[in-house]
Amino acid sequence: RSVYDDQPNAHQRFMEKLDACIRNHDREIEKMCNFHHQGFVDAITELLKVRADAEKLKVQVTDTNRRLQDAGKEVIAQTEEIIRCRVQQRNITTVVEKLQLCLPVLEMYSKLKEQMNVKRYYSALKTMEQLENQYLPRVSQYRFCQIMIENLPKLREEIKEISMSDLKDFLESIRKHSDRIGETAMKQAQQQKTFSTALQKQNNVNYGRNMHLSRNRILESKNEITLKRTFEEDDEHEEEVLTAQDLVDFSPVYRCLHIYSVLGDGEIFENYYRKQRRKQARLVLQPQSSMHETVEGYRRYFSQIVGFFVVEDHILHVTQGLVTRTYTDELWNMALSKIIAVLRTHSSYCSDPDLVLELKNLIVVFADTLQGYGFPVNRLFDLLFEIRDQYNETLLKKWSGLFRDIFEADNYSPIPVANEEEYKIVISKFPFQDPELDKQSFPKKLPMSQSVPQIYIQVKEFIYASLKFSESLHRSSTEIDDMLRKSTNLLLTRTLSSCLQNLIKKPHIGLTELVQIIINTTHLEQACKYLEDFISNITNISQVTVHTARLYGLSTFKDARHAAEGEIYTKLNQKIDEFIQIADYDWTMSESDGRASGYLMDLINFLRSTFQVFTHLPGKVAQTACMSACQHLSMSLMQMLLDSELRQISMGAIQQFNLDVIQCELFASSEPVPGFQGDTLQLAFIDLRQVRHWLLFFILLISPFDHHIFPFQIMFLTCLCHLLLYFSRMKDSSKKNNIFAQFRKNDRDKQKLIETVVKQLRSLVNGMSQHT
Repeated sequence: RSVYDDQPNAHQRFMEKLDACIRNHDREIEKMCNFHHQGFVDAITELLKVRADAEKLKVQVTDTNRRLQDAGKEVIAQTEEIIRCRVQQRNITTVVEKLQLCLPVLEMYSKLKEQMNVKRYYSALKTMEQLENQYLPRVSQYRFCQIMIENLPKLREEIKEISMSDLKDFLESIRKHSDRIGETAMKQAQQQKTFSTALQKQNNVNYGRNMHLSRNRILESKNEITLKRTFEEDDEHEEEVLTAQDLVDFSPVYRCLHIYSVLGDGEIFENYYRKQRRKQARLVLQPQSSMHETVEGYRRYFSQIVGFFVVEDHILHVTQGLVTRTYTDELWNMALSKIIAVLRTHSSYCSDPDLVLELKNLIVVFADTLQGYGFPVNRLFDLLFEIRDQYNETLLKKWSGLFRDIFEADNYSPIPVANEEEYKIVISKFPFQDPELDKQSFPKKLPMSQSVPQIYIQVKEFIYASLKFSESLHRSSTEIDDMLRKSTNLLLTRTLSSCLQNLIKKPHIGLTELVQIIINTTHLEQACKYLEDFISNITNISQVTVHTARLYGLSTFKDARHAAEGEIYTKLNQKIDEFIQIADYDWTMSESDGRASGYLMDLINFLRSTFQVFTHLPGKVAQTACMSACQHLSMSLMQMLLDSELRQISMGAIQQFNLDVIQCELFASSEPVPGFQGDTLQLAFIDLRQVRHWLLFFILLISPFDHHIFPFQIMFLTCLCHLLLYFSRMKDSSKKNNIFAQFRKNDRDKQKLIETVVKQLRSLVNGMSQHT
């Protein structure tokens, strides 16, 4: 670091230390070489010393041999000739005898070599066994026999290596072809299932022929066509159907197994094979990171797994001991846990219900395929119930958008029908019945808006979409019916209810739209029974069944209707507040206009027109809205008088306010909404009427003084004094007239109430007197 920091003399010091380190390493290398090669060097040195003596000895031996040869050449020549003849004679006899023993060995060894060349390794092992047990012991004294004996283990190892190499090639081959094997197996399982379904439909048609003959003839013809097409498709694909043995050559496994079994290493081979297959299983079970994006990713994943276990099942049935049922069950349980974890994770990323549905179909085919090979798949079907909940959630999100689009596109006005054909089109979409409307002539209007039949159709489409997931789950009709009803209840109580609540709270929704929403929810509520019939017809489960769940649409639409009603009350009050805000009372005016204020007449006209729109609403809703509006108007007018900024008021202002109150009472008495009993609506203005009476009474009191402008506090104080006098007299008269009041609880409560009012009035009068 100091070198790179460019410190003074750092580079020179670094190079010196580096040279010292190099010298140390050289010395260590030299020591190491001396340690290991010193003996060799010593041997060479001694050999060089002996070389000179060896040369001298060689010369002497050569000279002695030459002289000896020269001396005994004649004897040797004769002796050798005799010996050679005798030896040749004996050798010929011996060779003939030994050749008769060696020829079968050589023939067998030649056969062994030929078998090795043509890769008949199992036969070669059998030949080796014969050589070792029968032929080689006869000629074991010969060198070539020893060479053969030494070569046989090498040949065995060579055979083991070659067979193991073939096994590795096989393992690589099935790893590449496992997806194709699995795809073929899944196609076969799907075709078999399609054929079974078509055959079952055919049997059902034949079974019900006597009950509904005419109808079933049509169904029978259709099913026969379907069955025929199924047979034709099976015939077309029959030539193309391939098995695992057609796609992969299993001979290396058989050959390697036999070879290792013959060599006594069968257990080693089994352990190696299972270890390698476990590694491949882990690779197969490892999904791609983008698998959840397309259905092809899931299909490839399932195909590889199916291909893997199809190969294992084939090995299980065609070999003995290499793969056992215990081993495959253990491997499948491990794989199943991994598969469930992978599917649970990746399916949670799916937001498209169509993709989730395709995933469900793939899982069903995957499970049916492996179940056909004897693997337990109950946990996969349990997983499908978890995925079903997720599928319902994605459906709810999708249908939430559809409902919002329908509500945004609706004009919130009754559906016009110009002729009977248009009327039938609407009726075909939505179960609407109104005998009174049927008597009317065309053109006419249906009470609900366009969104009602669209919502009804979308709910049915949701039920169909939910039903698609419930198919092929090996569940009873009762369970499917229960699942459909639960998912439909979620759609109504959560999704549609939320959309309705959000729609009602939108600021651009006016009173007319809210009235139409209430009418729409009423008709949708009435249609819930038809939805229950629709589900029952799909699942063939009667509604009278004890365990049949009910749709909660009634409460959903009731809640939405109550929210719309509350919003109507709120918007009416807000509109009244807008009119009140433009009210500009001149509390010091000398004379009244002789008629009600303009803002109040506009407000009353608005209320009249609004209440006319309420004619299609239920009576109680319209009456409650009318009563709420009148009470809010009364309180708003009262707040004008109780405003803290109001310091004084003139005679003309009191008279003008009196005219406005009279106009409000006339409006209430005109029965803007039918159904009120007597003067019930007028009671909304009773407090305002009493205030008006007190104001007029005050005018009569001070009229002799001919004042035109009065401090409002003095006027209010005078009213309070008269109220105090009135309740005091009521209190005294109550005590005198009711001798036995203390024995009656109601009279005692009434007396206490009067005393409380008197005390509060006295405190108010005293406070205002001190203030003024």
